[in-house]
Amino acid sequence: MNESAATITKPTPLLIELRGVTKIYGSGAAAMSALRGIDLHIDQGDFVAIMGPSGSGKSTCMNILGCLDTPTDGDFFFEGVEVGRMNRDKRALLRRHYLGFVFQGYNLLNRTSALENVELPLIYRGVPRAARRARAQAALAAVGLAGWENHTPGELSGGQQQRVAIARAIVTEPRVLLADEPTGNLDTARSREVMELITTFNREHDLTVLMVTHEPEMAAYAKRQVHFLDGLIVPGPNQGGDA
Repeated sequence: MNESAATITKPTPLLIELRGVTKIYGSGAAAMSALRGIDLHIDQGDFVAIMGPSGSGKSTCMNILGCLDTPTDGDFFFEGVEVGRMNRDKRALLRRHYLGFVFQGYNLLNRTSALENVELPLIYRGVPRAARRARAQAALAAVGLAGWENHTPGELSGGQQQRVAIARAIVTEPRVLLADEPTGNLDTARSREVMELITTFNREHDLTVLMVTHEPEMAAYAKRQVHFLDGLIVPGPNQGGDA
C-alpha cells in the first residue's frame, strides 16, 4: 500500500480481513442493521462470488470492501492495515491505487471513445499522456478490443462495452477487482465471454476478484461462494469452508 495511505511493517498472505463487522443505518427506532457481525477472509488471488437476496447485506459489504463506506463496528484490514478507521482521503488513495470496479451498467462516458474511457483512471493518477495512451491501448488489447479504440460506447455491443469497462478497471493494475453484477445486462453467450475474461485475469495475473451476482451459473466461475442472509454470512453450496 502507498505510504501516503498507510505504513505496512510486515507482509501478510491475507489480503483482506473483516472481523465482526457491523453496519447500522439510522438511529433509535429507525435503526436498521445491514450487517450483523460478519467475518470474511480473502487471500491474494482468490475469486469470491458474493450472493444473497435483496436486503441481505451483500451490497453493504461490497461498499465497505470498496472503501465507499465504513463499518459501524468491527475491523476491516487490507494487507494488515486497518482501513475502517482511515479518513476519507486515505480511503480514496487506497481505492485509486489498489481497487478496480466493474458495474452492471458499464458506466462509460457516452461521447468518449473506448480509448479515452480506459485512460480516465490514469488521468486521475497524473500519468503523462503518451504513457497512459500506451497503457490504455494495451488494456483494450488484453480484453480483445484492439482496433476498437476510437469507437464510442454507442457503436459497441453490450458485451464490448463491458470489455471496455473491464479494461478501464485493470489499466491501473489493481490488486482487487470488485464486480457488481457484471453480466446482469448481457445475454448468456456474452455473459460467458465476460466471465471467461475475468477468470483469465484471476488465474494468469493473480488478480483478486470479488463479484456480486444472483446468477448461480456465473457464480460457478468463482473459486468459492459466500452467501448473505439478513446481514449475516450463512452456509451455502460451494462456499468453500471458512469464509
